[in-house]
Amino acid sequence: MAVTAAMVKELREMTGAGMMDCKKALAATDGDMDKAVDFLREKGLAGAQKKAGRIAAEGIVDALVSEDGKTAVVVEVNAETDFVAKNEKFQTYVREVAAQALTTKAADMDAFFEEKWTLDEALTVKEQLSSMISIIGENMNIRRFQQVHEENGCVVSYIHAGGKIGVLVDVETDVVNDAVKEMAKNIAMQIAALKPLYTSDKEVDADYIEKEKEILLAQIQNDPKESSKPAKVIEGMINGRINKELKEICLLDQTYVKAEDGKQSVAKYVEEVAKANSAKITVKGFVRFETGEGLEKKNEDFAAEVAAQMSK
Repeated sequence: MAVTAAMVKELREMTGAGMMDCKKALAATDGDMDKAVDFLREKGLAGAQKKAGRIAAEGIVDALVSEDGKTAVVVEVNAETDFVAKNEKFQTYVREVAAQALTTKAADMDAFFEEKWTLDEALTVKEQLSSMISIIGENMNIRRFQQVHEENGCVVSYIHAGGKIGVLVDVETDVVNDAVKEMAKNIAMQIAALKPLYTSDKEVDADYIEKEKEILLAQIQNDPKESSKPAKVIEGMINGRINKELKEICLLDQTYVKAEDGKQSVAKYVEEVAKANSAKITVKGFVRFETGEGLEKKNEDFAAEVAAQMSK
């Protein structure tokens, strides 16, 4: 039986599923509307689209490390409310997403969504997400993931505040023991707390430095007291401020938060651990995910929302 646009429209209005999903369901069931509804329900697609317009900016970040410690992944899965983010079903699902992302070959989110869901290969990752939306009753989204692999060392993870922040640290080293792993964990905690933008100043783009210098020079020129100083003094002031900024945004230049003297840099801490363990250690990079960063959050009156739900 030929599937018409009118049939697709009718099924979409009945289920709230997406247009392409409705077309696929009708094609798979030879145009039988009742069977098409069942098809969508079995795939977890019926009802999911009705929730898709809601803002999903809460949720959790989770991380998973392979048994050999050489590969790790961090994922962010969003929901609408913090209440659902604390739900055991949601948290179990996020862990399953992390397990899928740990071994995925997908280069981006579109490819990841089209993969077969490893726990049920009758579904794609996207279809399983739609099913979970129907079960949990809130809009949800797998926002992002990032893998890190280190053949010559290890990758260590840290999750802060029950999934508000997730960090991976890539450590190249010829010695992988408890002391080195503890060092990596401490650095991960530093990253979670102080939010560096770069691993070292070698990663900072020259254009960024030039732009910052232009801004600082303009600030000095707009200050009568500062602008009257000799050019060499002004240059020194600018370089001093740039160096101070780099120490704040570059991980290895930051003051190590657990330093007893309050002065030791992260780089010096790494050197100290390397020497104590007769190891060569390089912190090659890190990944830091914070739940909902950059997403618009919906500001609602929760009491009014409950009242609206009760009146339905």
